This record gives sequence, C-alpha cells and structure tokens, in this order.
Amino acid sequence: MKQTYKISGIHCASCVLTIETTLKKLNGVKSAAVNFANETALIEFDENLISEKDLAKAVENIGYVLEIFPDSSAMDQMPEHTKMANGEHDHHKMSPEDHAAHLEAESILILKKKLWLGGILSILIFIGSFPGLFQFLPKSLLEYLANNFTLLLLATPVQFWVGWQFYSGLKMLFKYRTADMNTLIAIGTLAAYFYSIFIVLSPQNLNLQKNLYFDTSSIIITLVLLGRYFEALMKRRASDAIKKLIALAPKTAKVIRDNKEIEIRIEEMKINEIIIVKPGEKIPVDGIIIEGSSEIDESMITGESMPIHKEKNANVIAGTINKFGSFTFKATKIGKDTVLARIIKLVELAQGSKAPIQRLADLISSYFVPAVIAVAALTFITWYSFDNFQMALMNMIGVLIIACPCALGLATPIAIMVSTGNAAKKGILVKDAESLEIGRKVDTIVFDKTGTLTKGKPALVDIINLTNENILQIAGSLETKSEHPLARAILEEAKKQSIEFLEVKNFQAIGGKGTIGEINGKKILIGTEALIAESDIKISESIKNQKDALESQGKTAMLLAIGNEIAGIFAVADSLKPEAKKTIESLKKMRLEVWMITGDNEKTARAIADEIGIENIMSRVLPENKVNKIKELQEKGKILAMVGDGINDAPALAQADLSIAMGEGSDIAMESASITLMRGDLALVPEIISLSQKTIRNIKQNLFWAFFYNIAFIPVAAGALYPFFGILLNPIFAGAAMALSSISVVMNSLRLKR
Repeated sequence: MKQTYKISGIHCASCVLTIETTLKKLNGVKSAAVNFANETALIEFDENLISEKDLAKAVENIGYVLEIFPDSSAMDQMPEHTKMANGEHDHHKMSPEDHAAHLEAESILILKKKLWLGGILSILIFIGSFPGLFQFLPKSLLEYLANNFTLLLLATPVQFWVGWQFYSGLKMLFKYRTADMNTLIAIGTLAAYFYSIFIVLSPQNLNLQKNLYFDTSSIIITLVLLGRYFEALMKRRASDAIKKLIALAPKTAKVIRDNKEIEIRIEEMKINEIIIVKPGEKIPVDGIIIEGSSEIDESMITGESMPIHKEKNANVIAGTINKFGSFTFKATKIGKDTVLARIIKLVELAQGSKAPIQRLADLISSYFVPAVIAVAALTFITWYSFDNFQMALMNMIGVLIIACPCALGLATPIAIMVSTGNAAKKGILVKDAESLEIGRKVDTIVFDKTGTLTKGKPALVDIINLTNENILQIAGSLETKSEHPLARAILEEAKKQSIEFLEVKNFQAIGGKGTIGEINGKKILIGTEALIAESDIKISESIKNQKDALESQGKTAMLLAIGNEIAGIFAVADSLKPEAKKTIESLKKMRLEVWMITGDNEKTARAIADEIGIENIMSRVLPENKVNKIKELQEKGKILAMVGDGINDAPALAQADLSIAMGEGSDIAMESASITLMRGDLALVPEIISLSQKTIRNIKQNLFWAFFYNIAFIPVAAGALYPFFGILLNPIFAGAAMALSSISVVMNSLRLKR
C-alpha cells in the first residue's frame, strides 16, 4: 500500500531526515519520502506487517504528528451532525482534502495571532531597550518600558507562548539525541532570555539595563515566525493547482431513481446510476452518455481550451463542465476510481516524491545541525577565552540563528510542487520528481507511429480487386474476428456498404503480420508480404509494383489471398496529427535526435517520416521487438524518451529512460508511464523537456543560494571578520536574514508558474 499522510511539526530539512529515518527502520515499511514543502509523507508499507496506527505512534515518539483520516466506510456510519458542541468543524465529516485544508487554515490563523502579539510586544521591548532612540515619546512611558522587570514581563509571553513551537527541538535533543531547526532557535533565544533574567535578578546589576537581551530573543522569535507565516502563504500558492483539481469535484448529483429525479450526495452514488446533467453543471462522476448531446469543457482535466462535442456513447469525465445542452449518462466509475480522483492522486504522489538531486541536500542536512551546534559552542568558548562574555553569547546566538536550514529543506520540494501542479493544469501528468530530472538529460526521442504521430484511426482508402470475387465481403468477414486497427478499417468500410458477413472458421491472428481463416472451405489470408511468402504463395511483378506504388504514398498495403492466389490489395492510411510536424521541428531546435518506430515496411514508414521531418526510422518492428530496439539505442549511450500510446507500447515504455504516454485519460497510460499527456497533444512533448530543464535549473538556483547563504554567513556570525574589520552580525539581523532566505527560495520557485 502506498499512501500520503499529513504530518504536523515539520520545520526544516533535518525534520524531514529524522522522520524518514525513523519510518524506514520500521518492519514492513518499504519506502518513505517526507516533503517539507507540503508537510506530507509518502509511505509505502505492507499492511500485513504494520498498521497506520503503528506509523503514527513511531512518528509521535520523535515529536511529530502523523494524521490518519478515517476511510469512507467509517465516515458513512458517523452521525449526521456537522458541527461539534464547541462550534468547530467535525473533522470526521470532512473529506481528507477538506480536513487538510482546515488544518492548514487553522495553522496559519494561529501563526497570525502569535505574530500580532509577538510584533506588538517586541516593539515595546525594543523601545524599552533603546529609550534614547524614542525621545519623542512621553517620558513616563519610556521610564516604565525601560524598567528591567517590565522588559521581563513583556518578553516572557513572547518567549513561552509565541515561541512555544520551538521547544519541540529541545525535546528531540534531550529525549531522542537528535536536533533540528527548532533546537537551534530554542537554544539561542533561551540563552539570551535566561542570561537577561540572571542580570535582572542580580542585586549588583539591578539597574544595568544595557546588559539585557530580551530584545534579541523576542525579536528573533517574531522574525522567524514572520518568515514562516509568509512561507506558509506562498506554499499555499505553490499547491494551488491540486486545490483547484479537488475543487472540481461536485458535492451532489441529480439521479433518476424509481422514475423520479432526486439529488443525492456524491458519496451515495452507485455504479450504473442514471444521472442527469443540465447546462452549466459539473459532471459528478465518470460515465457514458446514453441520451442527448452537449459541448463539454474539459480544460482543467486535459488542458484542452476548446469545449468538446459529446453525444451518445461518448465518455464523460468527473469534474468537467457541461456548457450548453442537457444529457443523461450512466455512471461507470465513482469515488477514487474516477479519472479526476486518479489525477489528484498522481499529482499528490509526484509532489511528495523526491528528485535525485535532493539527495545532496539530505546528506548535508544529516550532518548540518549537529555541526552548527558544535560551531556555536566553539564560538562561545573562543570569545569567552578573551574574557568577553557578552560578545561570546551574542556570537553564539548569531551562529545558531543564521544557520537554520529552512532554505535548504525548501529548495527542491517547493519547485517540484509548483512545476508538477502547473503541468497538471496543461494536461501533463508527471508521475514522480525523478522523471523531471531525467527529462533534462534526454538526448533522443523515439515516437511510436500509430496513435502517437498519427490519429490512430486508419481508414480504408484503396481497394484493388484482382478477381471476380467480392473481396471486401471476404476480407471484412475475416476481420470481424480481429482487433487490429488495420482490420478495423476494412471492417468499418464493409459495414458502411452494408455487406453481409460470411462465416469464418479456424481463425488465427499472426502478430504483426496479419490473419488467417477459412471461408466457404477456402483458406483466406490477409496481411503483409511476409505472411504471404510464408504460405508459399507467389506474388507477381505486376502485383508487387501496384503494392509498392501504394506504399510510396505513405499507405499501408495488405495483400488478400484466396487459396493459393492473390485476390486483391487493400490500402489503409492513418492521417498524421496536425501538430506532428511542428512538434518535430521544435524538438530538433532543442538539438534532440528524433526517431520513429513502426511495424510498417520501410517505404511506408519513410513516406510518413519525410512528411513530418524525421530522418531516423525503425521499420518492420513487431510489438515484441520494440523493447530490443530501445535497448540498442541505449547501448549506444543514448538517454532516451519513448512516446507511445501507453497500451500496446507498455514494454518499450518501461524500457525507456523516460516514458511519455499519449493517454487521453486511459488508466493503463497513467499507471505505466512516467508522464501522461491527458489529451494526446504532441505539442506538449517539447514542453515536457522545457519544463524539466526549467525545474532543475530552478532547483539548482535554490540550492546554490541556500548553501551560499549558510557558508557565507556562519563565519560572519561567529565573528571571524571582527579582528580584521570590526564587523559583527547582530543576532536580530541573523533572524531576519534566515527568514528572508526561506522566502526568497519559495519566491524563486513560484516563478515556474509563469
């Protein structure tokens, strides 16, 4: 089982590493990836070996909270009240998404309240600490605020209520022998606070206000919370895409039961339910139209901007909007099985996954906080040895505060969140962060022909009858047993002409070659030249020339044999997608090597390739041999992306370094490919490469500034420049710089939205 859980209390990259390490040690947990940006954990575990409660307990033991939301069946048995006695929302009646949104809103509201109190009290403390700067204020007020006991009174609620969340770091340090960002802030601010109390309570220093550091501890706590508040607001923006997807799902639906139209909750919906949709309404679940027609806006699901005409037997998707007409449809998928639910799940998984580039940040984080504590201790000892306690204390606090690794923890996940969410809006579903990193390295792209470069709906365009037989009737009868697209083209033409089909016996489909059967006691073959040759049937020079002429036009020619004689030639053509040529041109401008792979013969393949500008082709490749062709290119050192329809090409897609499925909403495509194009638009392929390049570039920028910030400022905070230039970093400025570094990383990532 692979599940995403909300985790409270994550504040930095060290928190992430601590939780991951704890979870991975549990028996039954296969993998665990914690995302700092959206405070979630993606855990894969064996339900037979470990339960969700065990996971929650393990996380709780190290000072965090893993949220377990009750399943839908449990919720259905809950009482109907939606409010608790205290007026708060009953979390048991919420969906997991609503519950997570409520927790997020609650957390931001608490942060806001603490900021207001911390801000007001910190300003008063600052005025009392430096009354000389505020001579324009009433003298009595300045005297009152400058009193040591007044400063202690004002600083205490900031230290222990506004900054309460930082003390989880001390619990981790003393109980679990590990440390995080909270540990650094807690140690730094408590050192300043308790030293100031010592001064206040010392009789000989009763009036020495200049030695107090209540302003330092209070302002640092407030600045760090201010950074977290802005960080939380911007992280909300980063996850807008998935929230918009969740908001697409309607809460109710109009169904027909007992010949009456009634409105029910989505949770009460059943498979095969008959649903009515009127103009302007959202489609509640996936289904198939049984009556009526309309224009449907599928832009939020597929990225297709224009409404799509749908009529009887057409599929409709949950969350899409009915623009004009009314229609009735039958529910085929409900709940977590709908395309919308699966998209949301995939986006969540992608946003929770880790790119390989993040391993460097994780490795550094594992040593970073302990190293910072060691540097802070060394700083204190060094300055104290020069008999300067105040400077030793301030420099130690500066090191602890400036080194908080928030920016380091946000550098990768926030960029992944923004880019995968933005891609989903365009109809590009990215399965995991690793796919984005691989996409940047791709130098070769292989396109399957049928259904990828072409529309995948071949039509019969030529019939050459070489006998007096009704060859369309014979071929159509044989192809009634086949599922191949080329067979479908012959069958569809026969149906259009209202031809009566004959009985077929001993039918056999030969993969990649054609079909064999018996009609009226005669052996019938239809397929490739190879199939005819294997049956020892001679092909005259005249027939071969006619066949070659058709194939030179980019058509697929099939030979029909009755008994031991060639009876006719059928030519089928599959039209190219209108965007195919422009897509190939764009990829070439990116200096990518482009290949086409097909089961067609070389002449047909070459004609199609020339039309869209592909120089490299692999023709006459049977489905089972596509994997080998992909391997051959990889063995030459190519980093390869395969673009296919996600069903027939599944093995080749799995072999490629990056697999892109022209899924158009198919379940198999979403499951098998690294990236799925929901509307099958080839123009999105260059965009994937571009998205990958921009995302990894953005992550590298984030990591550079996060590393540079810590490497550059820790020595300054330790006082390394003081002996030479007289420069010291005030801990208050260290707190402001630390908050600003995190905000800058998030803002840089948000540029990906453009």
